[in-house]
Amino acid sequence: MKELENIKSVCPACYKDGKIQKIDAKIIEENGKVYINKECTEHGSFKDIYFSDVNIYKKWMKYTVTGSSAPDVKTKIFDEPSLYDEHKSQSVLTNLLVTNRCDIRCSYCFMNAGASGKVYEPTISQIKDLMIQARNERPMGSKAIQITGGEPTIRDDLFEIVKIAKEVGFSHVQVNTNGLKLADDPEYCKQLKKAEVNTVYMSFDGVTKKTNPWIEYNKKAIENLRKANLKIVLVPVLIGEKNLHEAGKIIKFALKNMDIIRGVNFQPVSFCGRISKIKDEKREKQRVDYIMMMQAIEKEFDGQISREDFYPVPFVFPISKLIKILKGETQVEFTAHPGCGGATYIFYDKGKPIPVTRFINVEGLLEFIDKESKIKGPLKKLRIASAFLKNIDSFVDYEKAPEGFNLKKLLKDAAIGGSYDSLRGFHYKSLFVGSMWFQDVFNLNINRLERCVIHYTTLEGIVPFCSYNGLGIGEKIREKHSLTIPDWEKKTGRKIKDDLRKNKPLT
Repeated sequence: MKELENIKSVCPACYKDGKIQKIDAKIIEENGKVYINKECTEHGSFKDIYFSDVNIYKKWMKYTVTGSSAPDVKTKIFDEPSLYDEHKSQSVLTNLLVTNRCDIRCSYCFMNAGASGKVYEPTISQIKDLMIQARNERPMGSKAIQITGGEPTIRDDLFEIVKIAKEVGFSHVQVNTNGLKLADDPEYCKQLKKAEVNTVYMSFDGVTKKTNPWIEYNKKAIENLRKANLKIVLVPVLIGEKNLHEAGKIIKFALKNMDIIRGVNFQPVSFCGRISKIKDEKREKQRVDYIMMMQAIEKEFDGQISREDFYPVPFVFPISKLIKILKGETQVEFTAHPGCGGATYIFYDKGKPIPVTRFINVEGLLEFIDKESKIKGPLKKLRIASAFLKNIDSFVDYEKAPEGFNLKKLLKDAAIGGSYDSLRGFHYKSLFVGSMWFQDVFNLNINRLERCVIHYTTLEGIVPFCSYNGLGIGEKIREKHSLTIPDWEKKTGRKIKDDLRKNKPLT
């Protein structure tokens, strides 16, 4: 055993007893794999996988950065203890939960949507206030919002919610959905497009009925969104012994539909919400880390896509710094902890997948961008532009690049559009393949938590994603601001059981 890091975590057993207890933990290496190992004075030791490949762990961790402090992100809610002093990353994406109602019952739901015994559903007025809260966040107001649930399409006023998001200044609006409503109604998809939704973030857990009981409805939703010209990101939750083996097949499906599918964002299962009380033996079998995901992809593509093609989120941080200099404006900073997620871009040329790393020296390019972002003195913008024109093509092997690829144009568009838009050109010409592995009490690393860049805007303030879901803070917020089902039914004149899908799989 080799110790790699000393960190802080929480005790899973204390959490089960209703207490969030901060404890010491270590990141350790054993037999080429990396684990989180922690000790509670009351409940003993706990161990969980972190990275199944120590070399990828080391590669990713070297890109750790610390962003601007975010004083409006809560480090404690109610009477829970503060696990750290100050949040170290601004919002890259704001989650807005508009309902906890849902029309199905996914077994892994970290929200336990539709089954808590209460209804959480903020009013339109509250929703607008929550959006404004996110837009006013320091040091920089959030520019991107995901309208989520539960199932947001279950609300009759979703289009109005999207309209308000645009009115208060969000430049990018996502709707997170299971896609069933979109499969039912082509006109609904057109209305989402008309309302200026930018992306549909759609659950998609496999390409067969065994792994994804809703696959035919997903395909129908994709066809309807294609007619509406509304782009999609597929969101598979990966679970060991369930659908992990289809990770590569999901990418192949997306590549065949690149005209409408912009990306695949894998989410290795988090043991919170509906499955927080899972037995240890089952949790160990179902746990998936980034390397397990990458191995499944490597196997499906016979090495055409590999773990070496993936880089962690903060790898692109130098782009934010450079654009800040060129535009003279504060930019969105991608300062998530490297363990929070990683990605690559897959181009598809003449029937073959080509990861961006196979024809661009991405490490050399980002080192060059980082160096240029440090230029000071007179005429710095002109000097930076001149350096780019002179050097940028040296990082591209155009013989291996897809036909028509033009890095200079993509970077020019980035400089004009800003850091949030800087990768948009890649999105439209390639498939984004990424993964965000959200934390639970078994693998929580407080160094990751304090750098979280996905935040919920709530009626109790702005809360990091893994506090909201992984530590159950969201459940307590919803509890405080919910109606009992009888009260909700009396107020609305509706029955909660009528939300459930008829003649379709529920789980």
